[in-house]
Order: sequence, then structure tokens, then C-alpha cells
Amino acid sequence: MTQLIGTFVCIAFIGWLFYLARDVEAHPSWALWIPTVWMLINGSRAVSTWLHPEQAISLAQRFTESSPLDATVYGGLTVAGALVLNTRSRQVKEFLRENVPLIVFFAYCALSITWSDAPFIALKRWIKSLGDLVMIMVVLTDPFPLIAVRRVLTRAAFLILPVSVLFILCFPGLGSAFMPEDGTIMYFGVTTFKNELGMVCMVLGLSALWAFLNAYLDRATPHRAGRLFSYGAMIGTTVWLIVRADSMTSLSCFGLAGAVMVLLSQGWTTQWKKSAHVILWSAFAVPLFALFLDTVGTLVHTLGRNGTLTGRTDIWKAVLAMHTNPLLGTGFESFWLGGRLERVWNMSVQGIEEAHNGYLEIYLNLGWIGVFLLIWLLVSAYRRAMNTYQVDPGTGRLCLAYLVAAMIYNLTEAGFRMLTPIWFAFLLAVTVVPAGVALPERKRTSALSWTPQAEPRRVRILQ
Repeated sequence: MTQLIGTFVCIAFIGWLFYLARDVEAHPSWALWIPTVWMLINGSRAVSTWLHPEQAISLAQRFTESSPLDATVYGGLTVAGALVLNTRSRQVKEFLRENVPLIVFFAYCALSITWSDAPFIALKRWIKSLGDLVMIMVVLTDPFPLIAVRRVLTRAAFLILPVSVLFILCFPGLGSAFMPEDGTIMYFGVTTFKNELGMVCMVLGLSALWAFLNAYLDRATPHRAGRLFSYGAMIGTTVWLIVRADSMTSLSCFGLAGAVMVLLSQGWTTQWKKSAHVILWSAFAVPLFALFLDTVGTLVHTLGRNGTLTGRTDIWKAVLAMHTNPLLGTGFESFWLGGRLERVWNMSVQGIEEAHNGYLEIYLNLGWIGVFLLIWLLVSAYRRAMNTYQVDPGTGRLCLAYLVAAMIYNLTEAGFRMLTPIWFAFLLAVTVVPAGVALPERKRTSALSWTPQAEPRRVRILQ
């Protein structure tokens, strides 16, 4: 009976959230449901896992083989997105022309397939990674790109976060698991692991905070009170889920990136041009100090973690001991294949499938060339995010918050990987539409006039 009541309450609550946050000022394309479904799958579980939750699959098999059903779903969504983009050829050409670092990075990933130990598996993964880019382009080439960003992220938040609470409280067999190693319970909601739940909540929680601040700062927002309540409820749910999952990396990223977003919403930050630089780098300096300079480990122990960062330092030593090609790496998404996988397991932690450091993961798969291209992408993203913030603070806050969250998250987790919400958020941060595109929207709708500001200067489309 409790499960039935909880299910009905959850469904009613989700419906209420959609009603409170409804858009009446603009009607973005129906095609936004394509990236929304993509986000829902990547933010929860694969379709094959939803259909067969009790099916036992080893970690090694899951990482080296793909389900035909999942491949079909991903392929279908990618093709659907490509068909939508085919009708927006002018916007797509402009997008590609203005995002050269991102296109070069994806091209190098494709080239690295040629020296992979398993080129066919690497090729399949690269094709899947194109799906992430297609979904981003579907969102950002929409006639109302900024509203489209908000709609996709809030739709995902309104569905994933409440259902995760439902699973944890009413369906413990689906949302949690007993860990016999230490006698504790691991909570993971709609995902399959606690760190995955933390990462999804961090990404969606930051989007809810962004939408909340925009509605709070613009008193002319339609249905303002309802939107504030719905977004605020998602912020509270995010914090509860991350704490319940005990995902300290995600909690730290949410706190620091959220602080960046809140501080950048203050009036004095737009008047002092260097304030955004100081705020962002101060936020990034905190985890850098805690991980690499705080020899006593005060901050790490405060978060309930030991000096090895829950075994991460052992993992870093093990993967570096594999002596991969320092210049080229092992090929796109190819390090965790074959004998290397088992050797790393024997040297560190059984069952892992990532280096627990995004920068190190890039080095292992793509070598120093891949690291250089990633740095180029980060630098260009940082510059355009800062320019966007000066022109359009509402959009710039999301860019900078997601950028700092991705940079911090990848210090202890591998987030620069395909089909993950943090990678989706990172792509939004490096390609999000600046005020130059938002200007036509502002003439047709008041929804994007989130902060009082002077007439923005000319900005290249999709810069």
C-alpha cells in the first residue's frame, strides 16, 4: 500500500511541477523531446537495464560489449536528431564554424580509433559520442535556444529527481542496495551507483538553481511564484539526494559551482569586470588545495574521506604503471579493454572502469595530444563564457557554473566521457548560445530578459 500511495503522490507531484513551471511566452520545437529522452536515459539507466533489472552482467562484459537494444535506441535518437538538423542547415553550418576547437577534438578522437587495440569497439563508442553533439545542436539551433536549454534540463530534473526519491523511500530494491563489505546501504535512485546519482543531481540541481535565479531576478516572469517553488523544490531535492547518496565529489561541485552562480547574480559582479575571474578561480583553487597542497588533509577529512581519496591515489598509480603511449594514448575509449582492465584491477580496486580523474582518463586514451586539445577547448570555453557573461549575465552564469563544475568534478571522477550528464553539461558550457542569438528572442518574448542590463553589443552567432 505504501508503494502504491507513494507512486500516486510522485506522479501528482511531477505533474504539479510541470504545471507550475509551464511556458506561455514561447513555444520551442517539439524536437526538444529528442534530447530530453537522451538526457533521461543517460541520467538514469540504459533501456536494457530498465527492462531486465535483475539480469547479471559483469563489469568487464558491460564495458567491452554493448546491448543491441541500447545501440538501437541510441542510434534511433541520433538519426532523429540528425533529421531535425537537416532542416536547420544554415544554423548548423554557423554552429560548426564557430566551434572549431570542439570539432577538432572530436576529429582527433575519430583519428585515434586507427591505433586502438579494438578499433571496432572504439568506432562504435565514437559514433555514440556523436549523439551527444547532435543533441546539443538540436537544443542550440532551436528558434528559442535559451528557453530550449531551460526546458530540456528542467524536464529531466522534474522526472529524474522525484522518481529517485520514490525509489529510495518506497522501492528500496530498485533505488538502493546492501553492501556486505562494510554493512552499509548504498542509495542510487534511478541510476545504478551512488556516484552516478550524485553526478546527475549536481548537473540538474545547478540547472534548477540557474532557473530559480533567473525567475527571482526578473519580477516580470510569467507565473513567477510557481516557477520559484518548482525550481526551489528541485534544489532541495538535489541536496537531499546527494547527501543520501554520500557523493562528496558531487556535493562539493554543487556547492562551489552553485556559489559561483549566486555570486555572479549580484549587481557588483557585473560592474567589476575582473570579479567573475576572481570568483571562478577561487572556487577552483579550493579543491586544488585540498587534493594536492593540503598535506595534513584537513579539508579532505572534513568531507569524511581519507588521505587516499577512497582509493583513488592507488588507482592513479596503477593506471600510470601501464605505460601507454604518452603522445597518442591507447585510442578513443580504449584503455579499459583487454588485459589492461584486469591488470589495473589486480593492482588497485576490483570492478573499476575509470581512472577517477578526467584529465588522466584523457591522457590514457588520447595521450598528450588529447590533453592539449582538451586544454585548448577549456581555454576557448572559458574565454567565450566570460564574454557571454559580460554581454548576457543570465546565460553566462550557466556557462561558468557548468564549466567550473566540470573542471572540479574531473579532479576525482572521469567526467570527460560520452553519454554522461556532466559531459552533456560541459558541451552546453562550451557551445551555449550567447546574447547575440538571444536578442531576437527578447524582441518576441520577455522570458529571457532575466537581468536589467544595457543593450548588448554585437556578438557573433553561436560564438
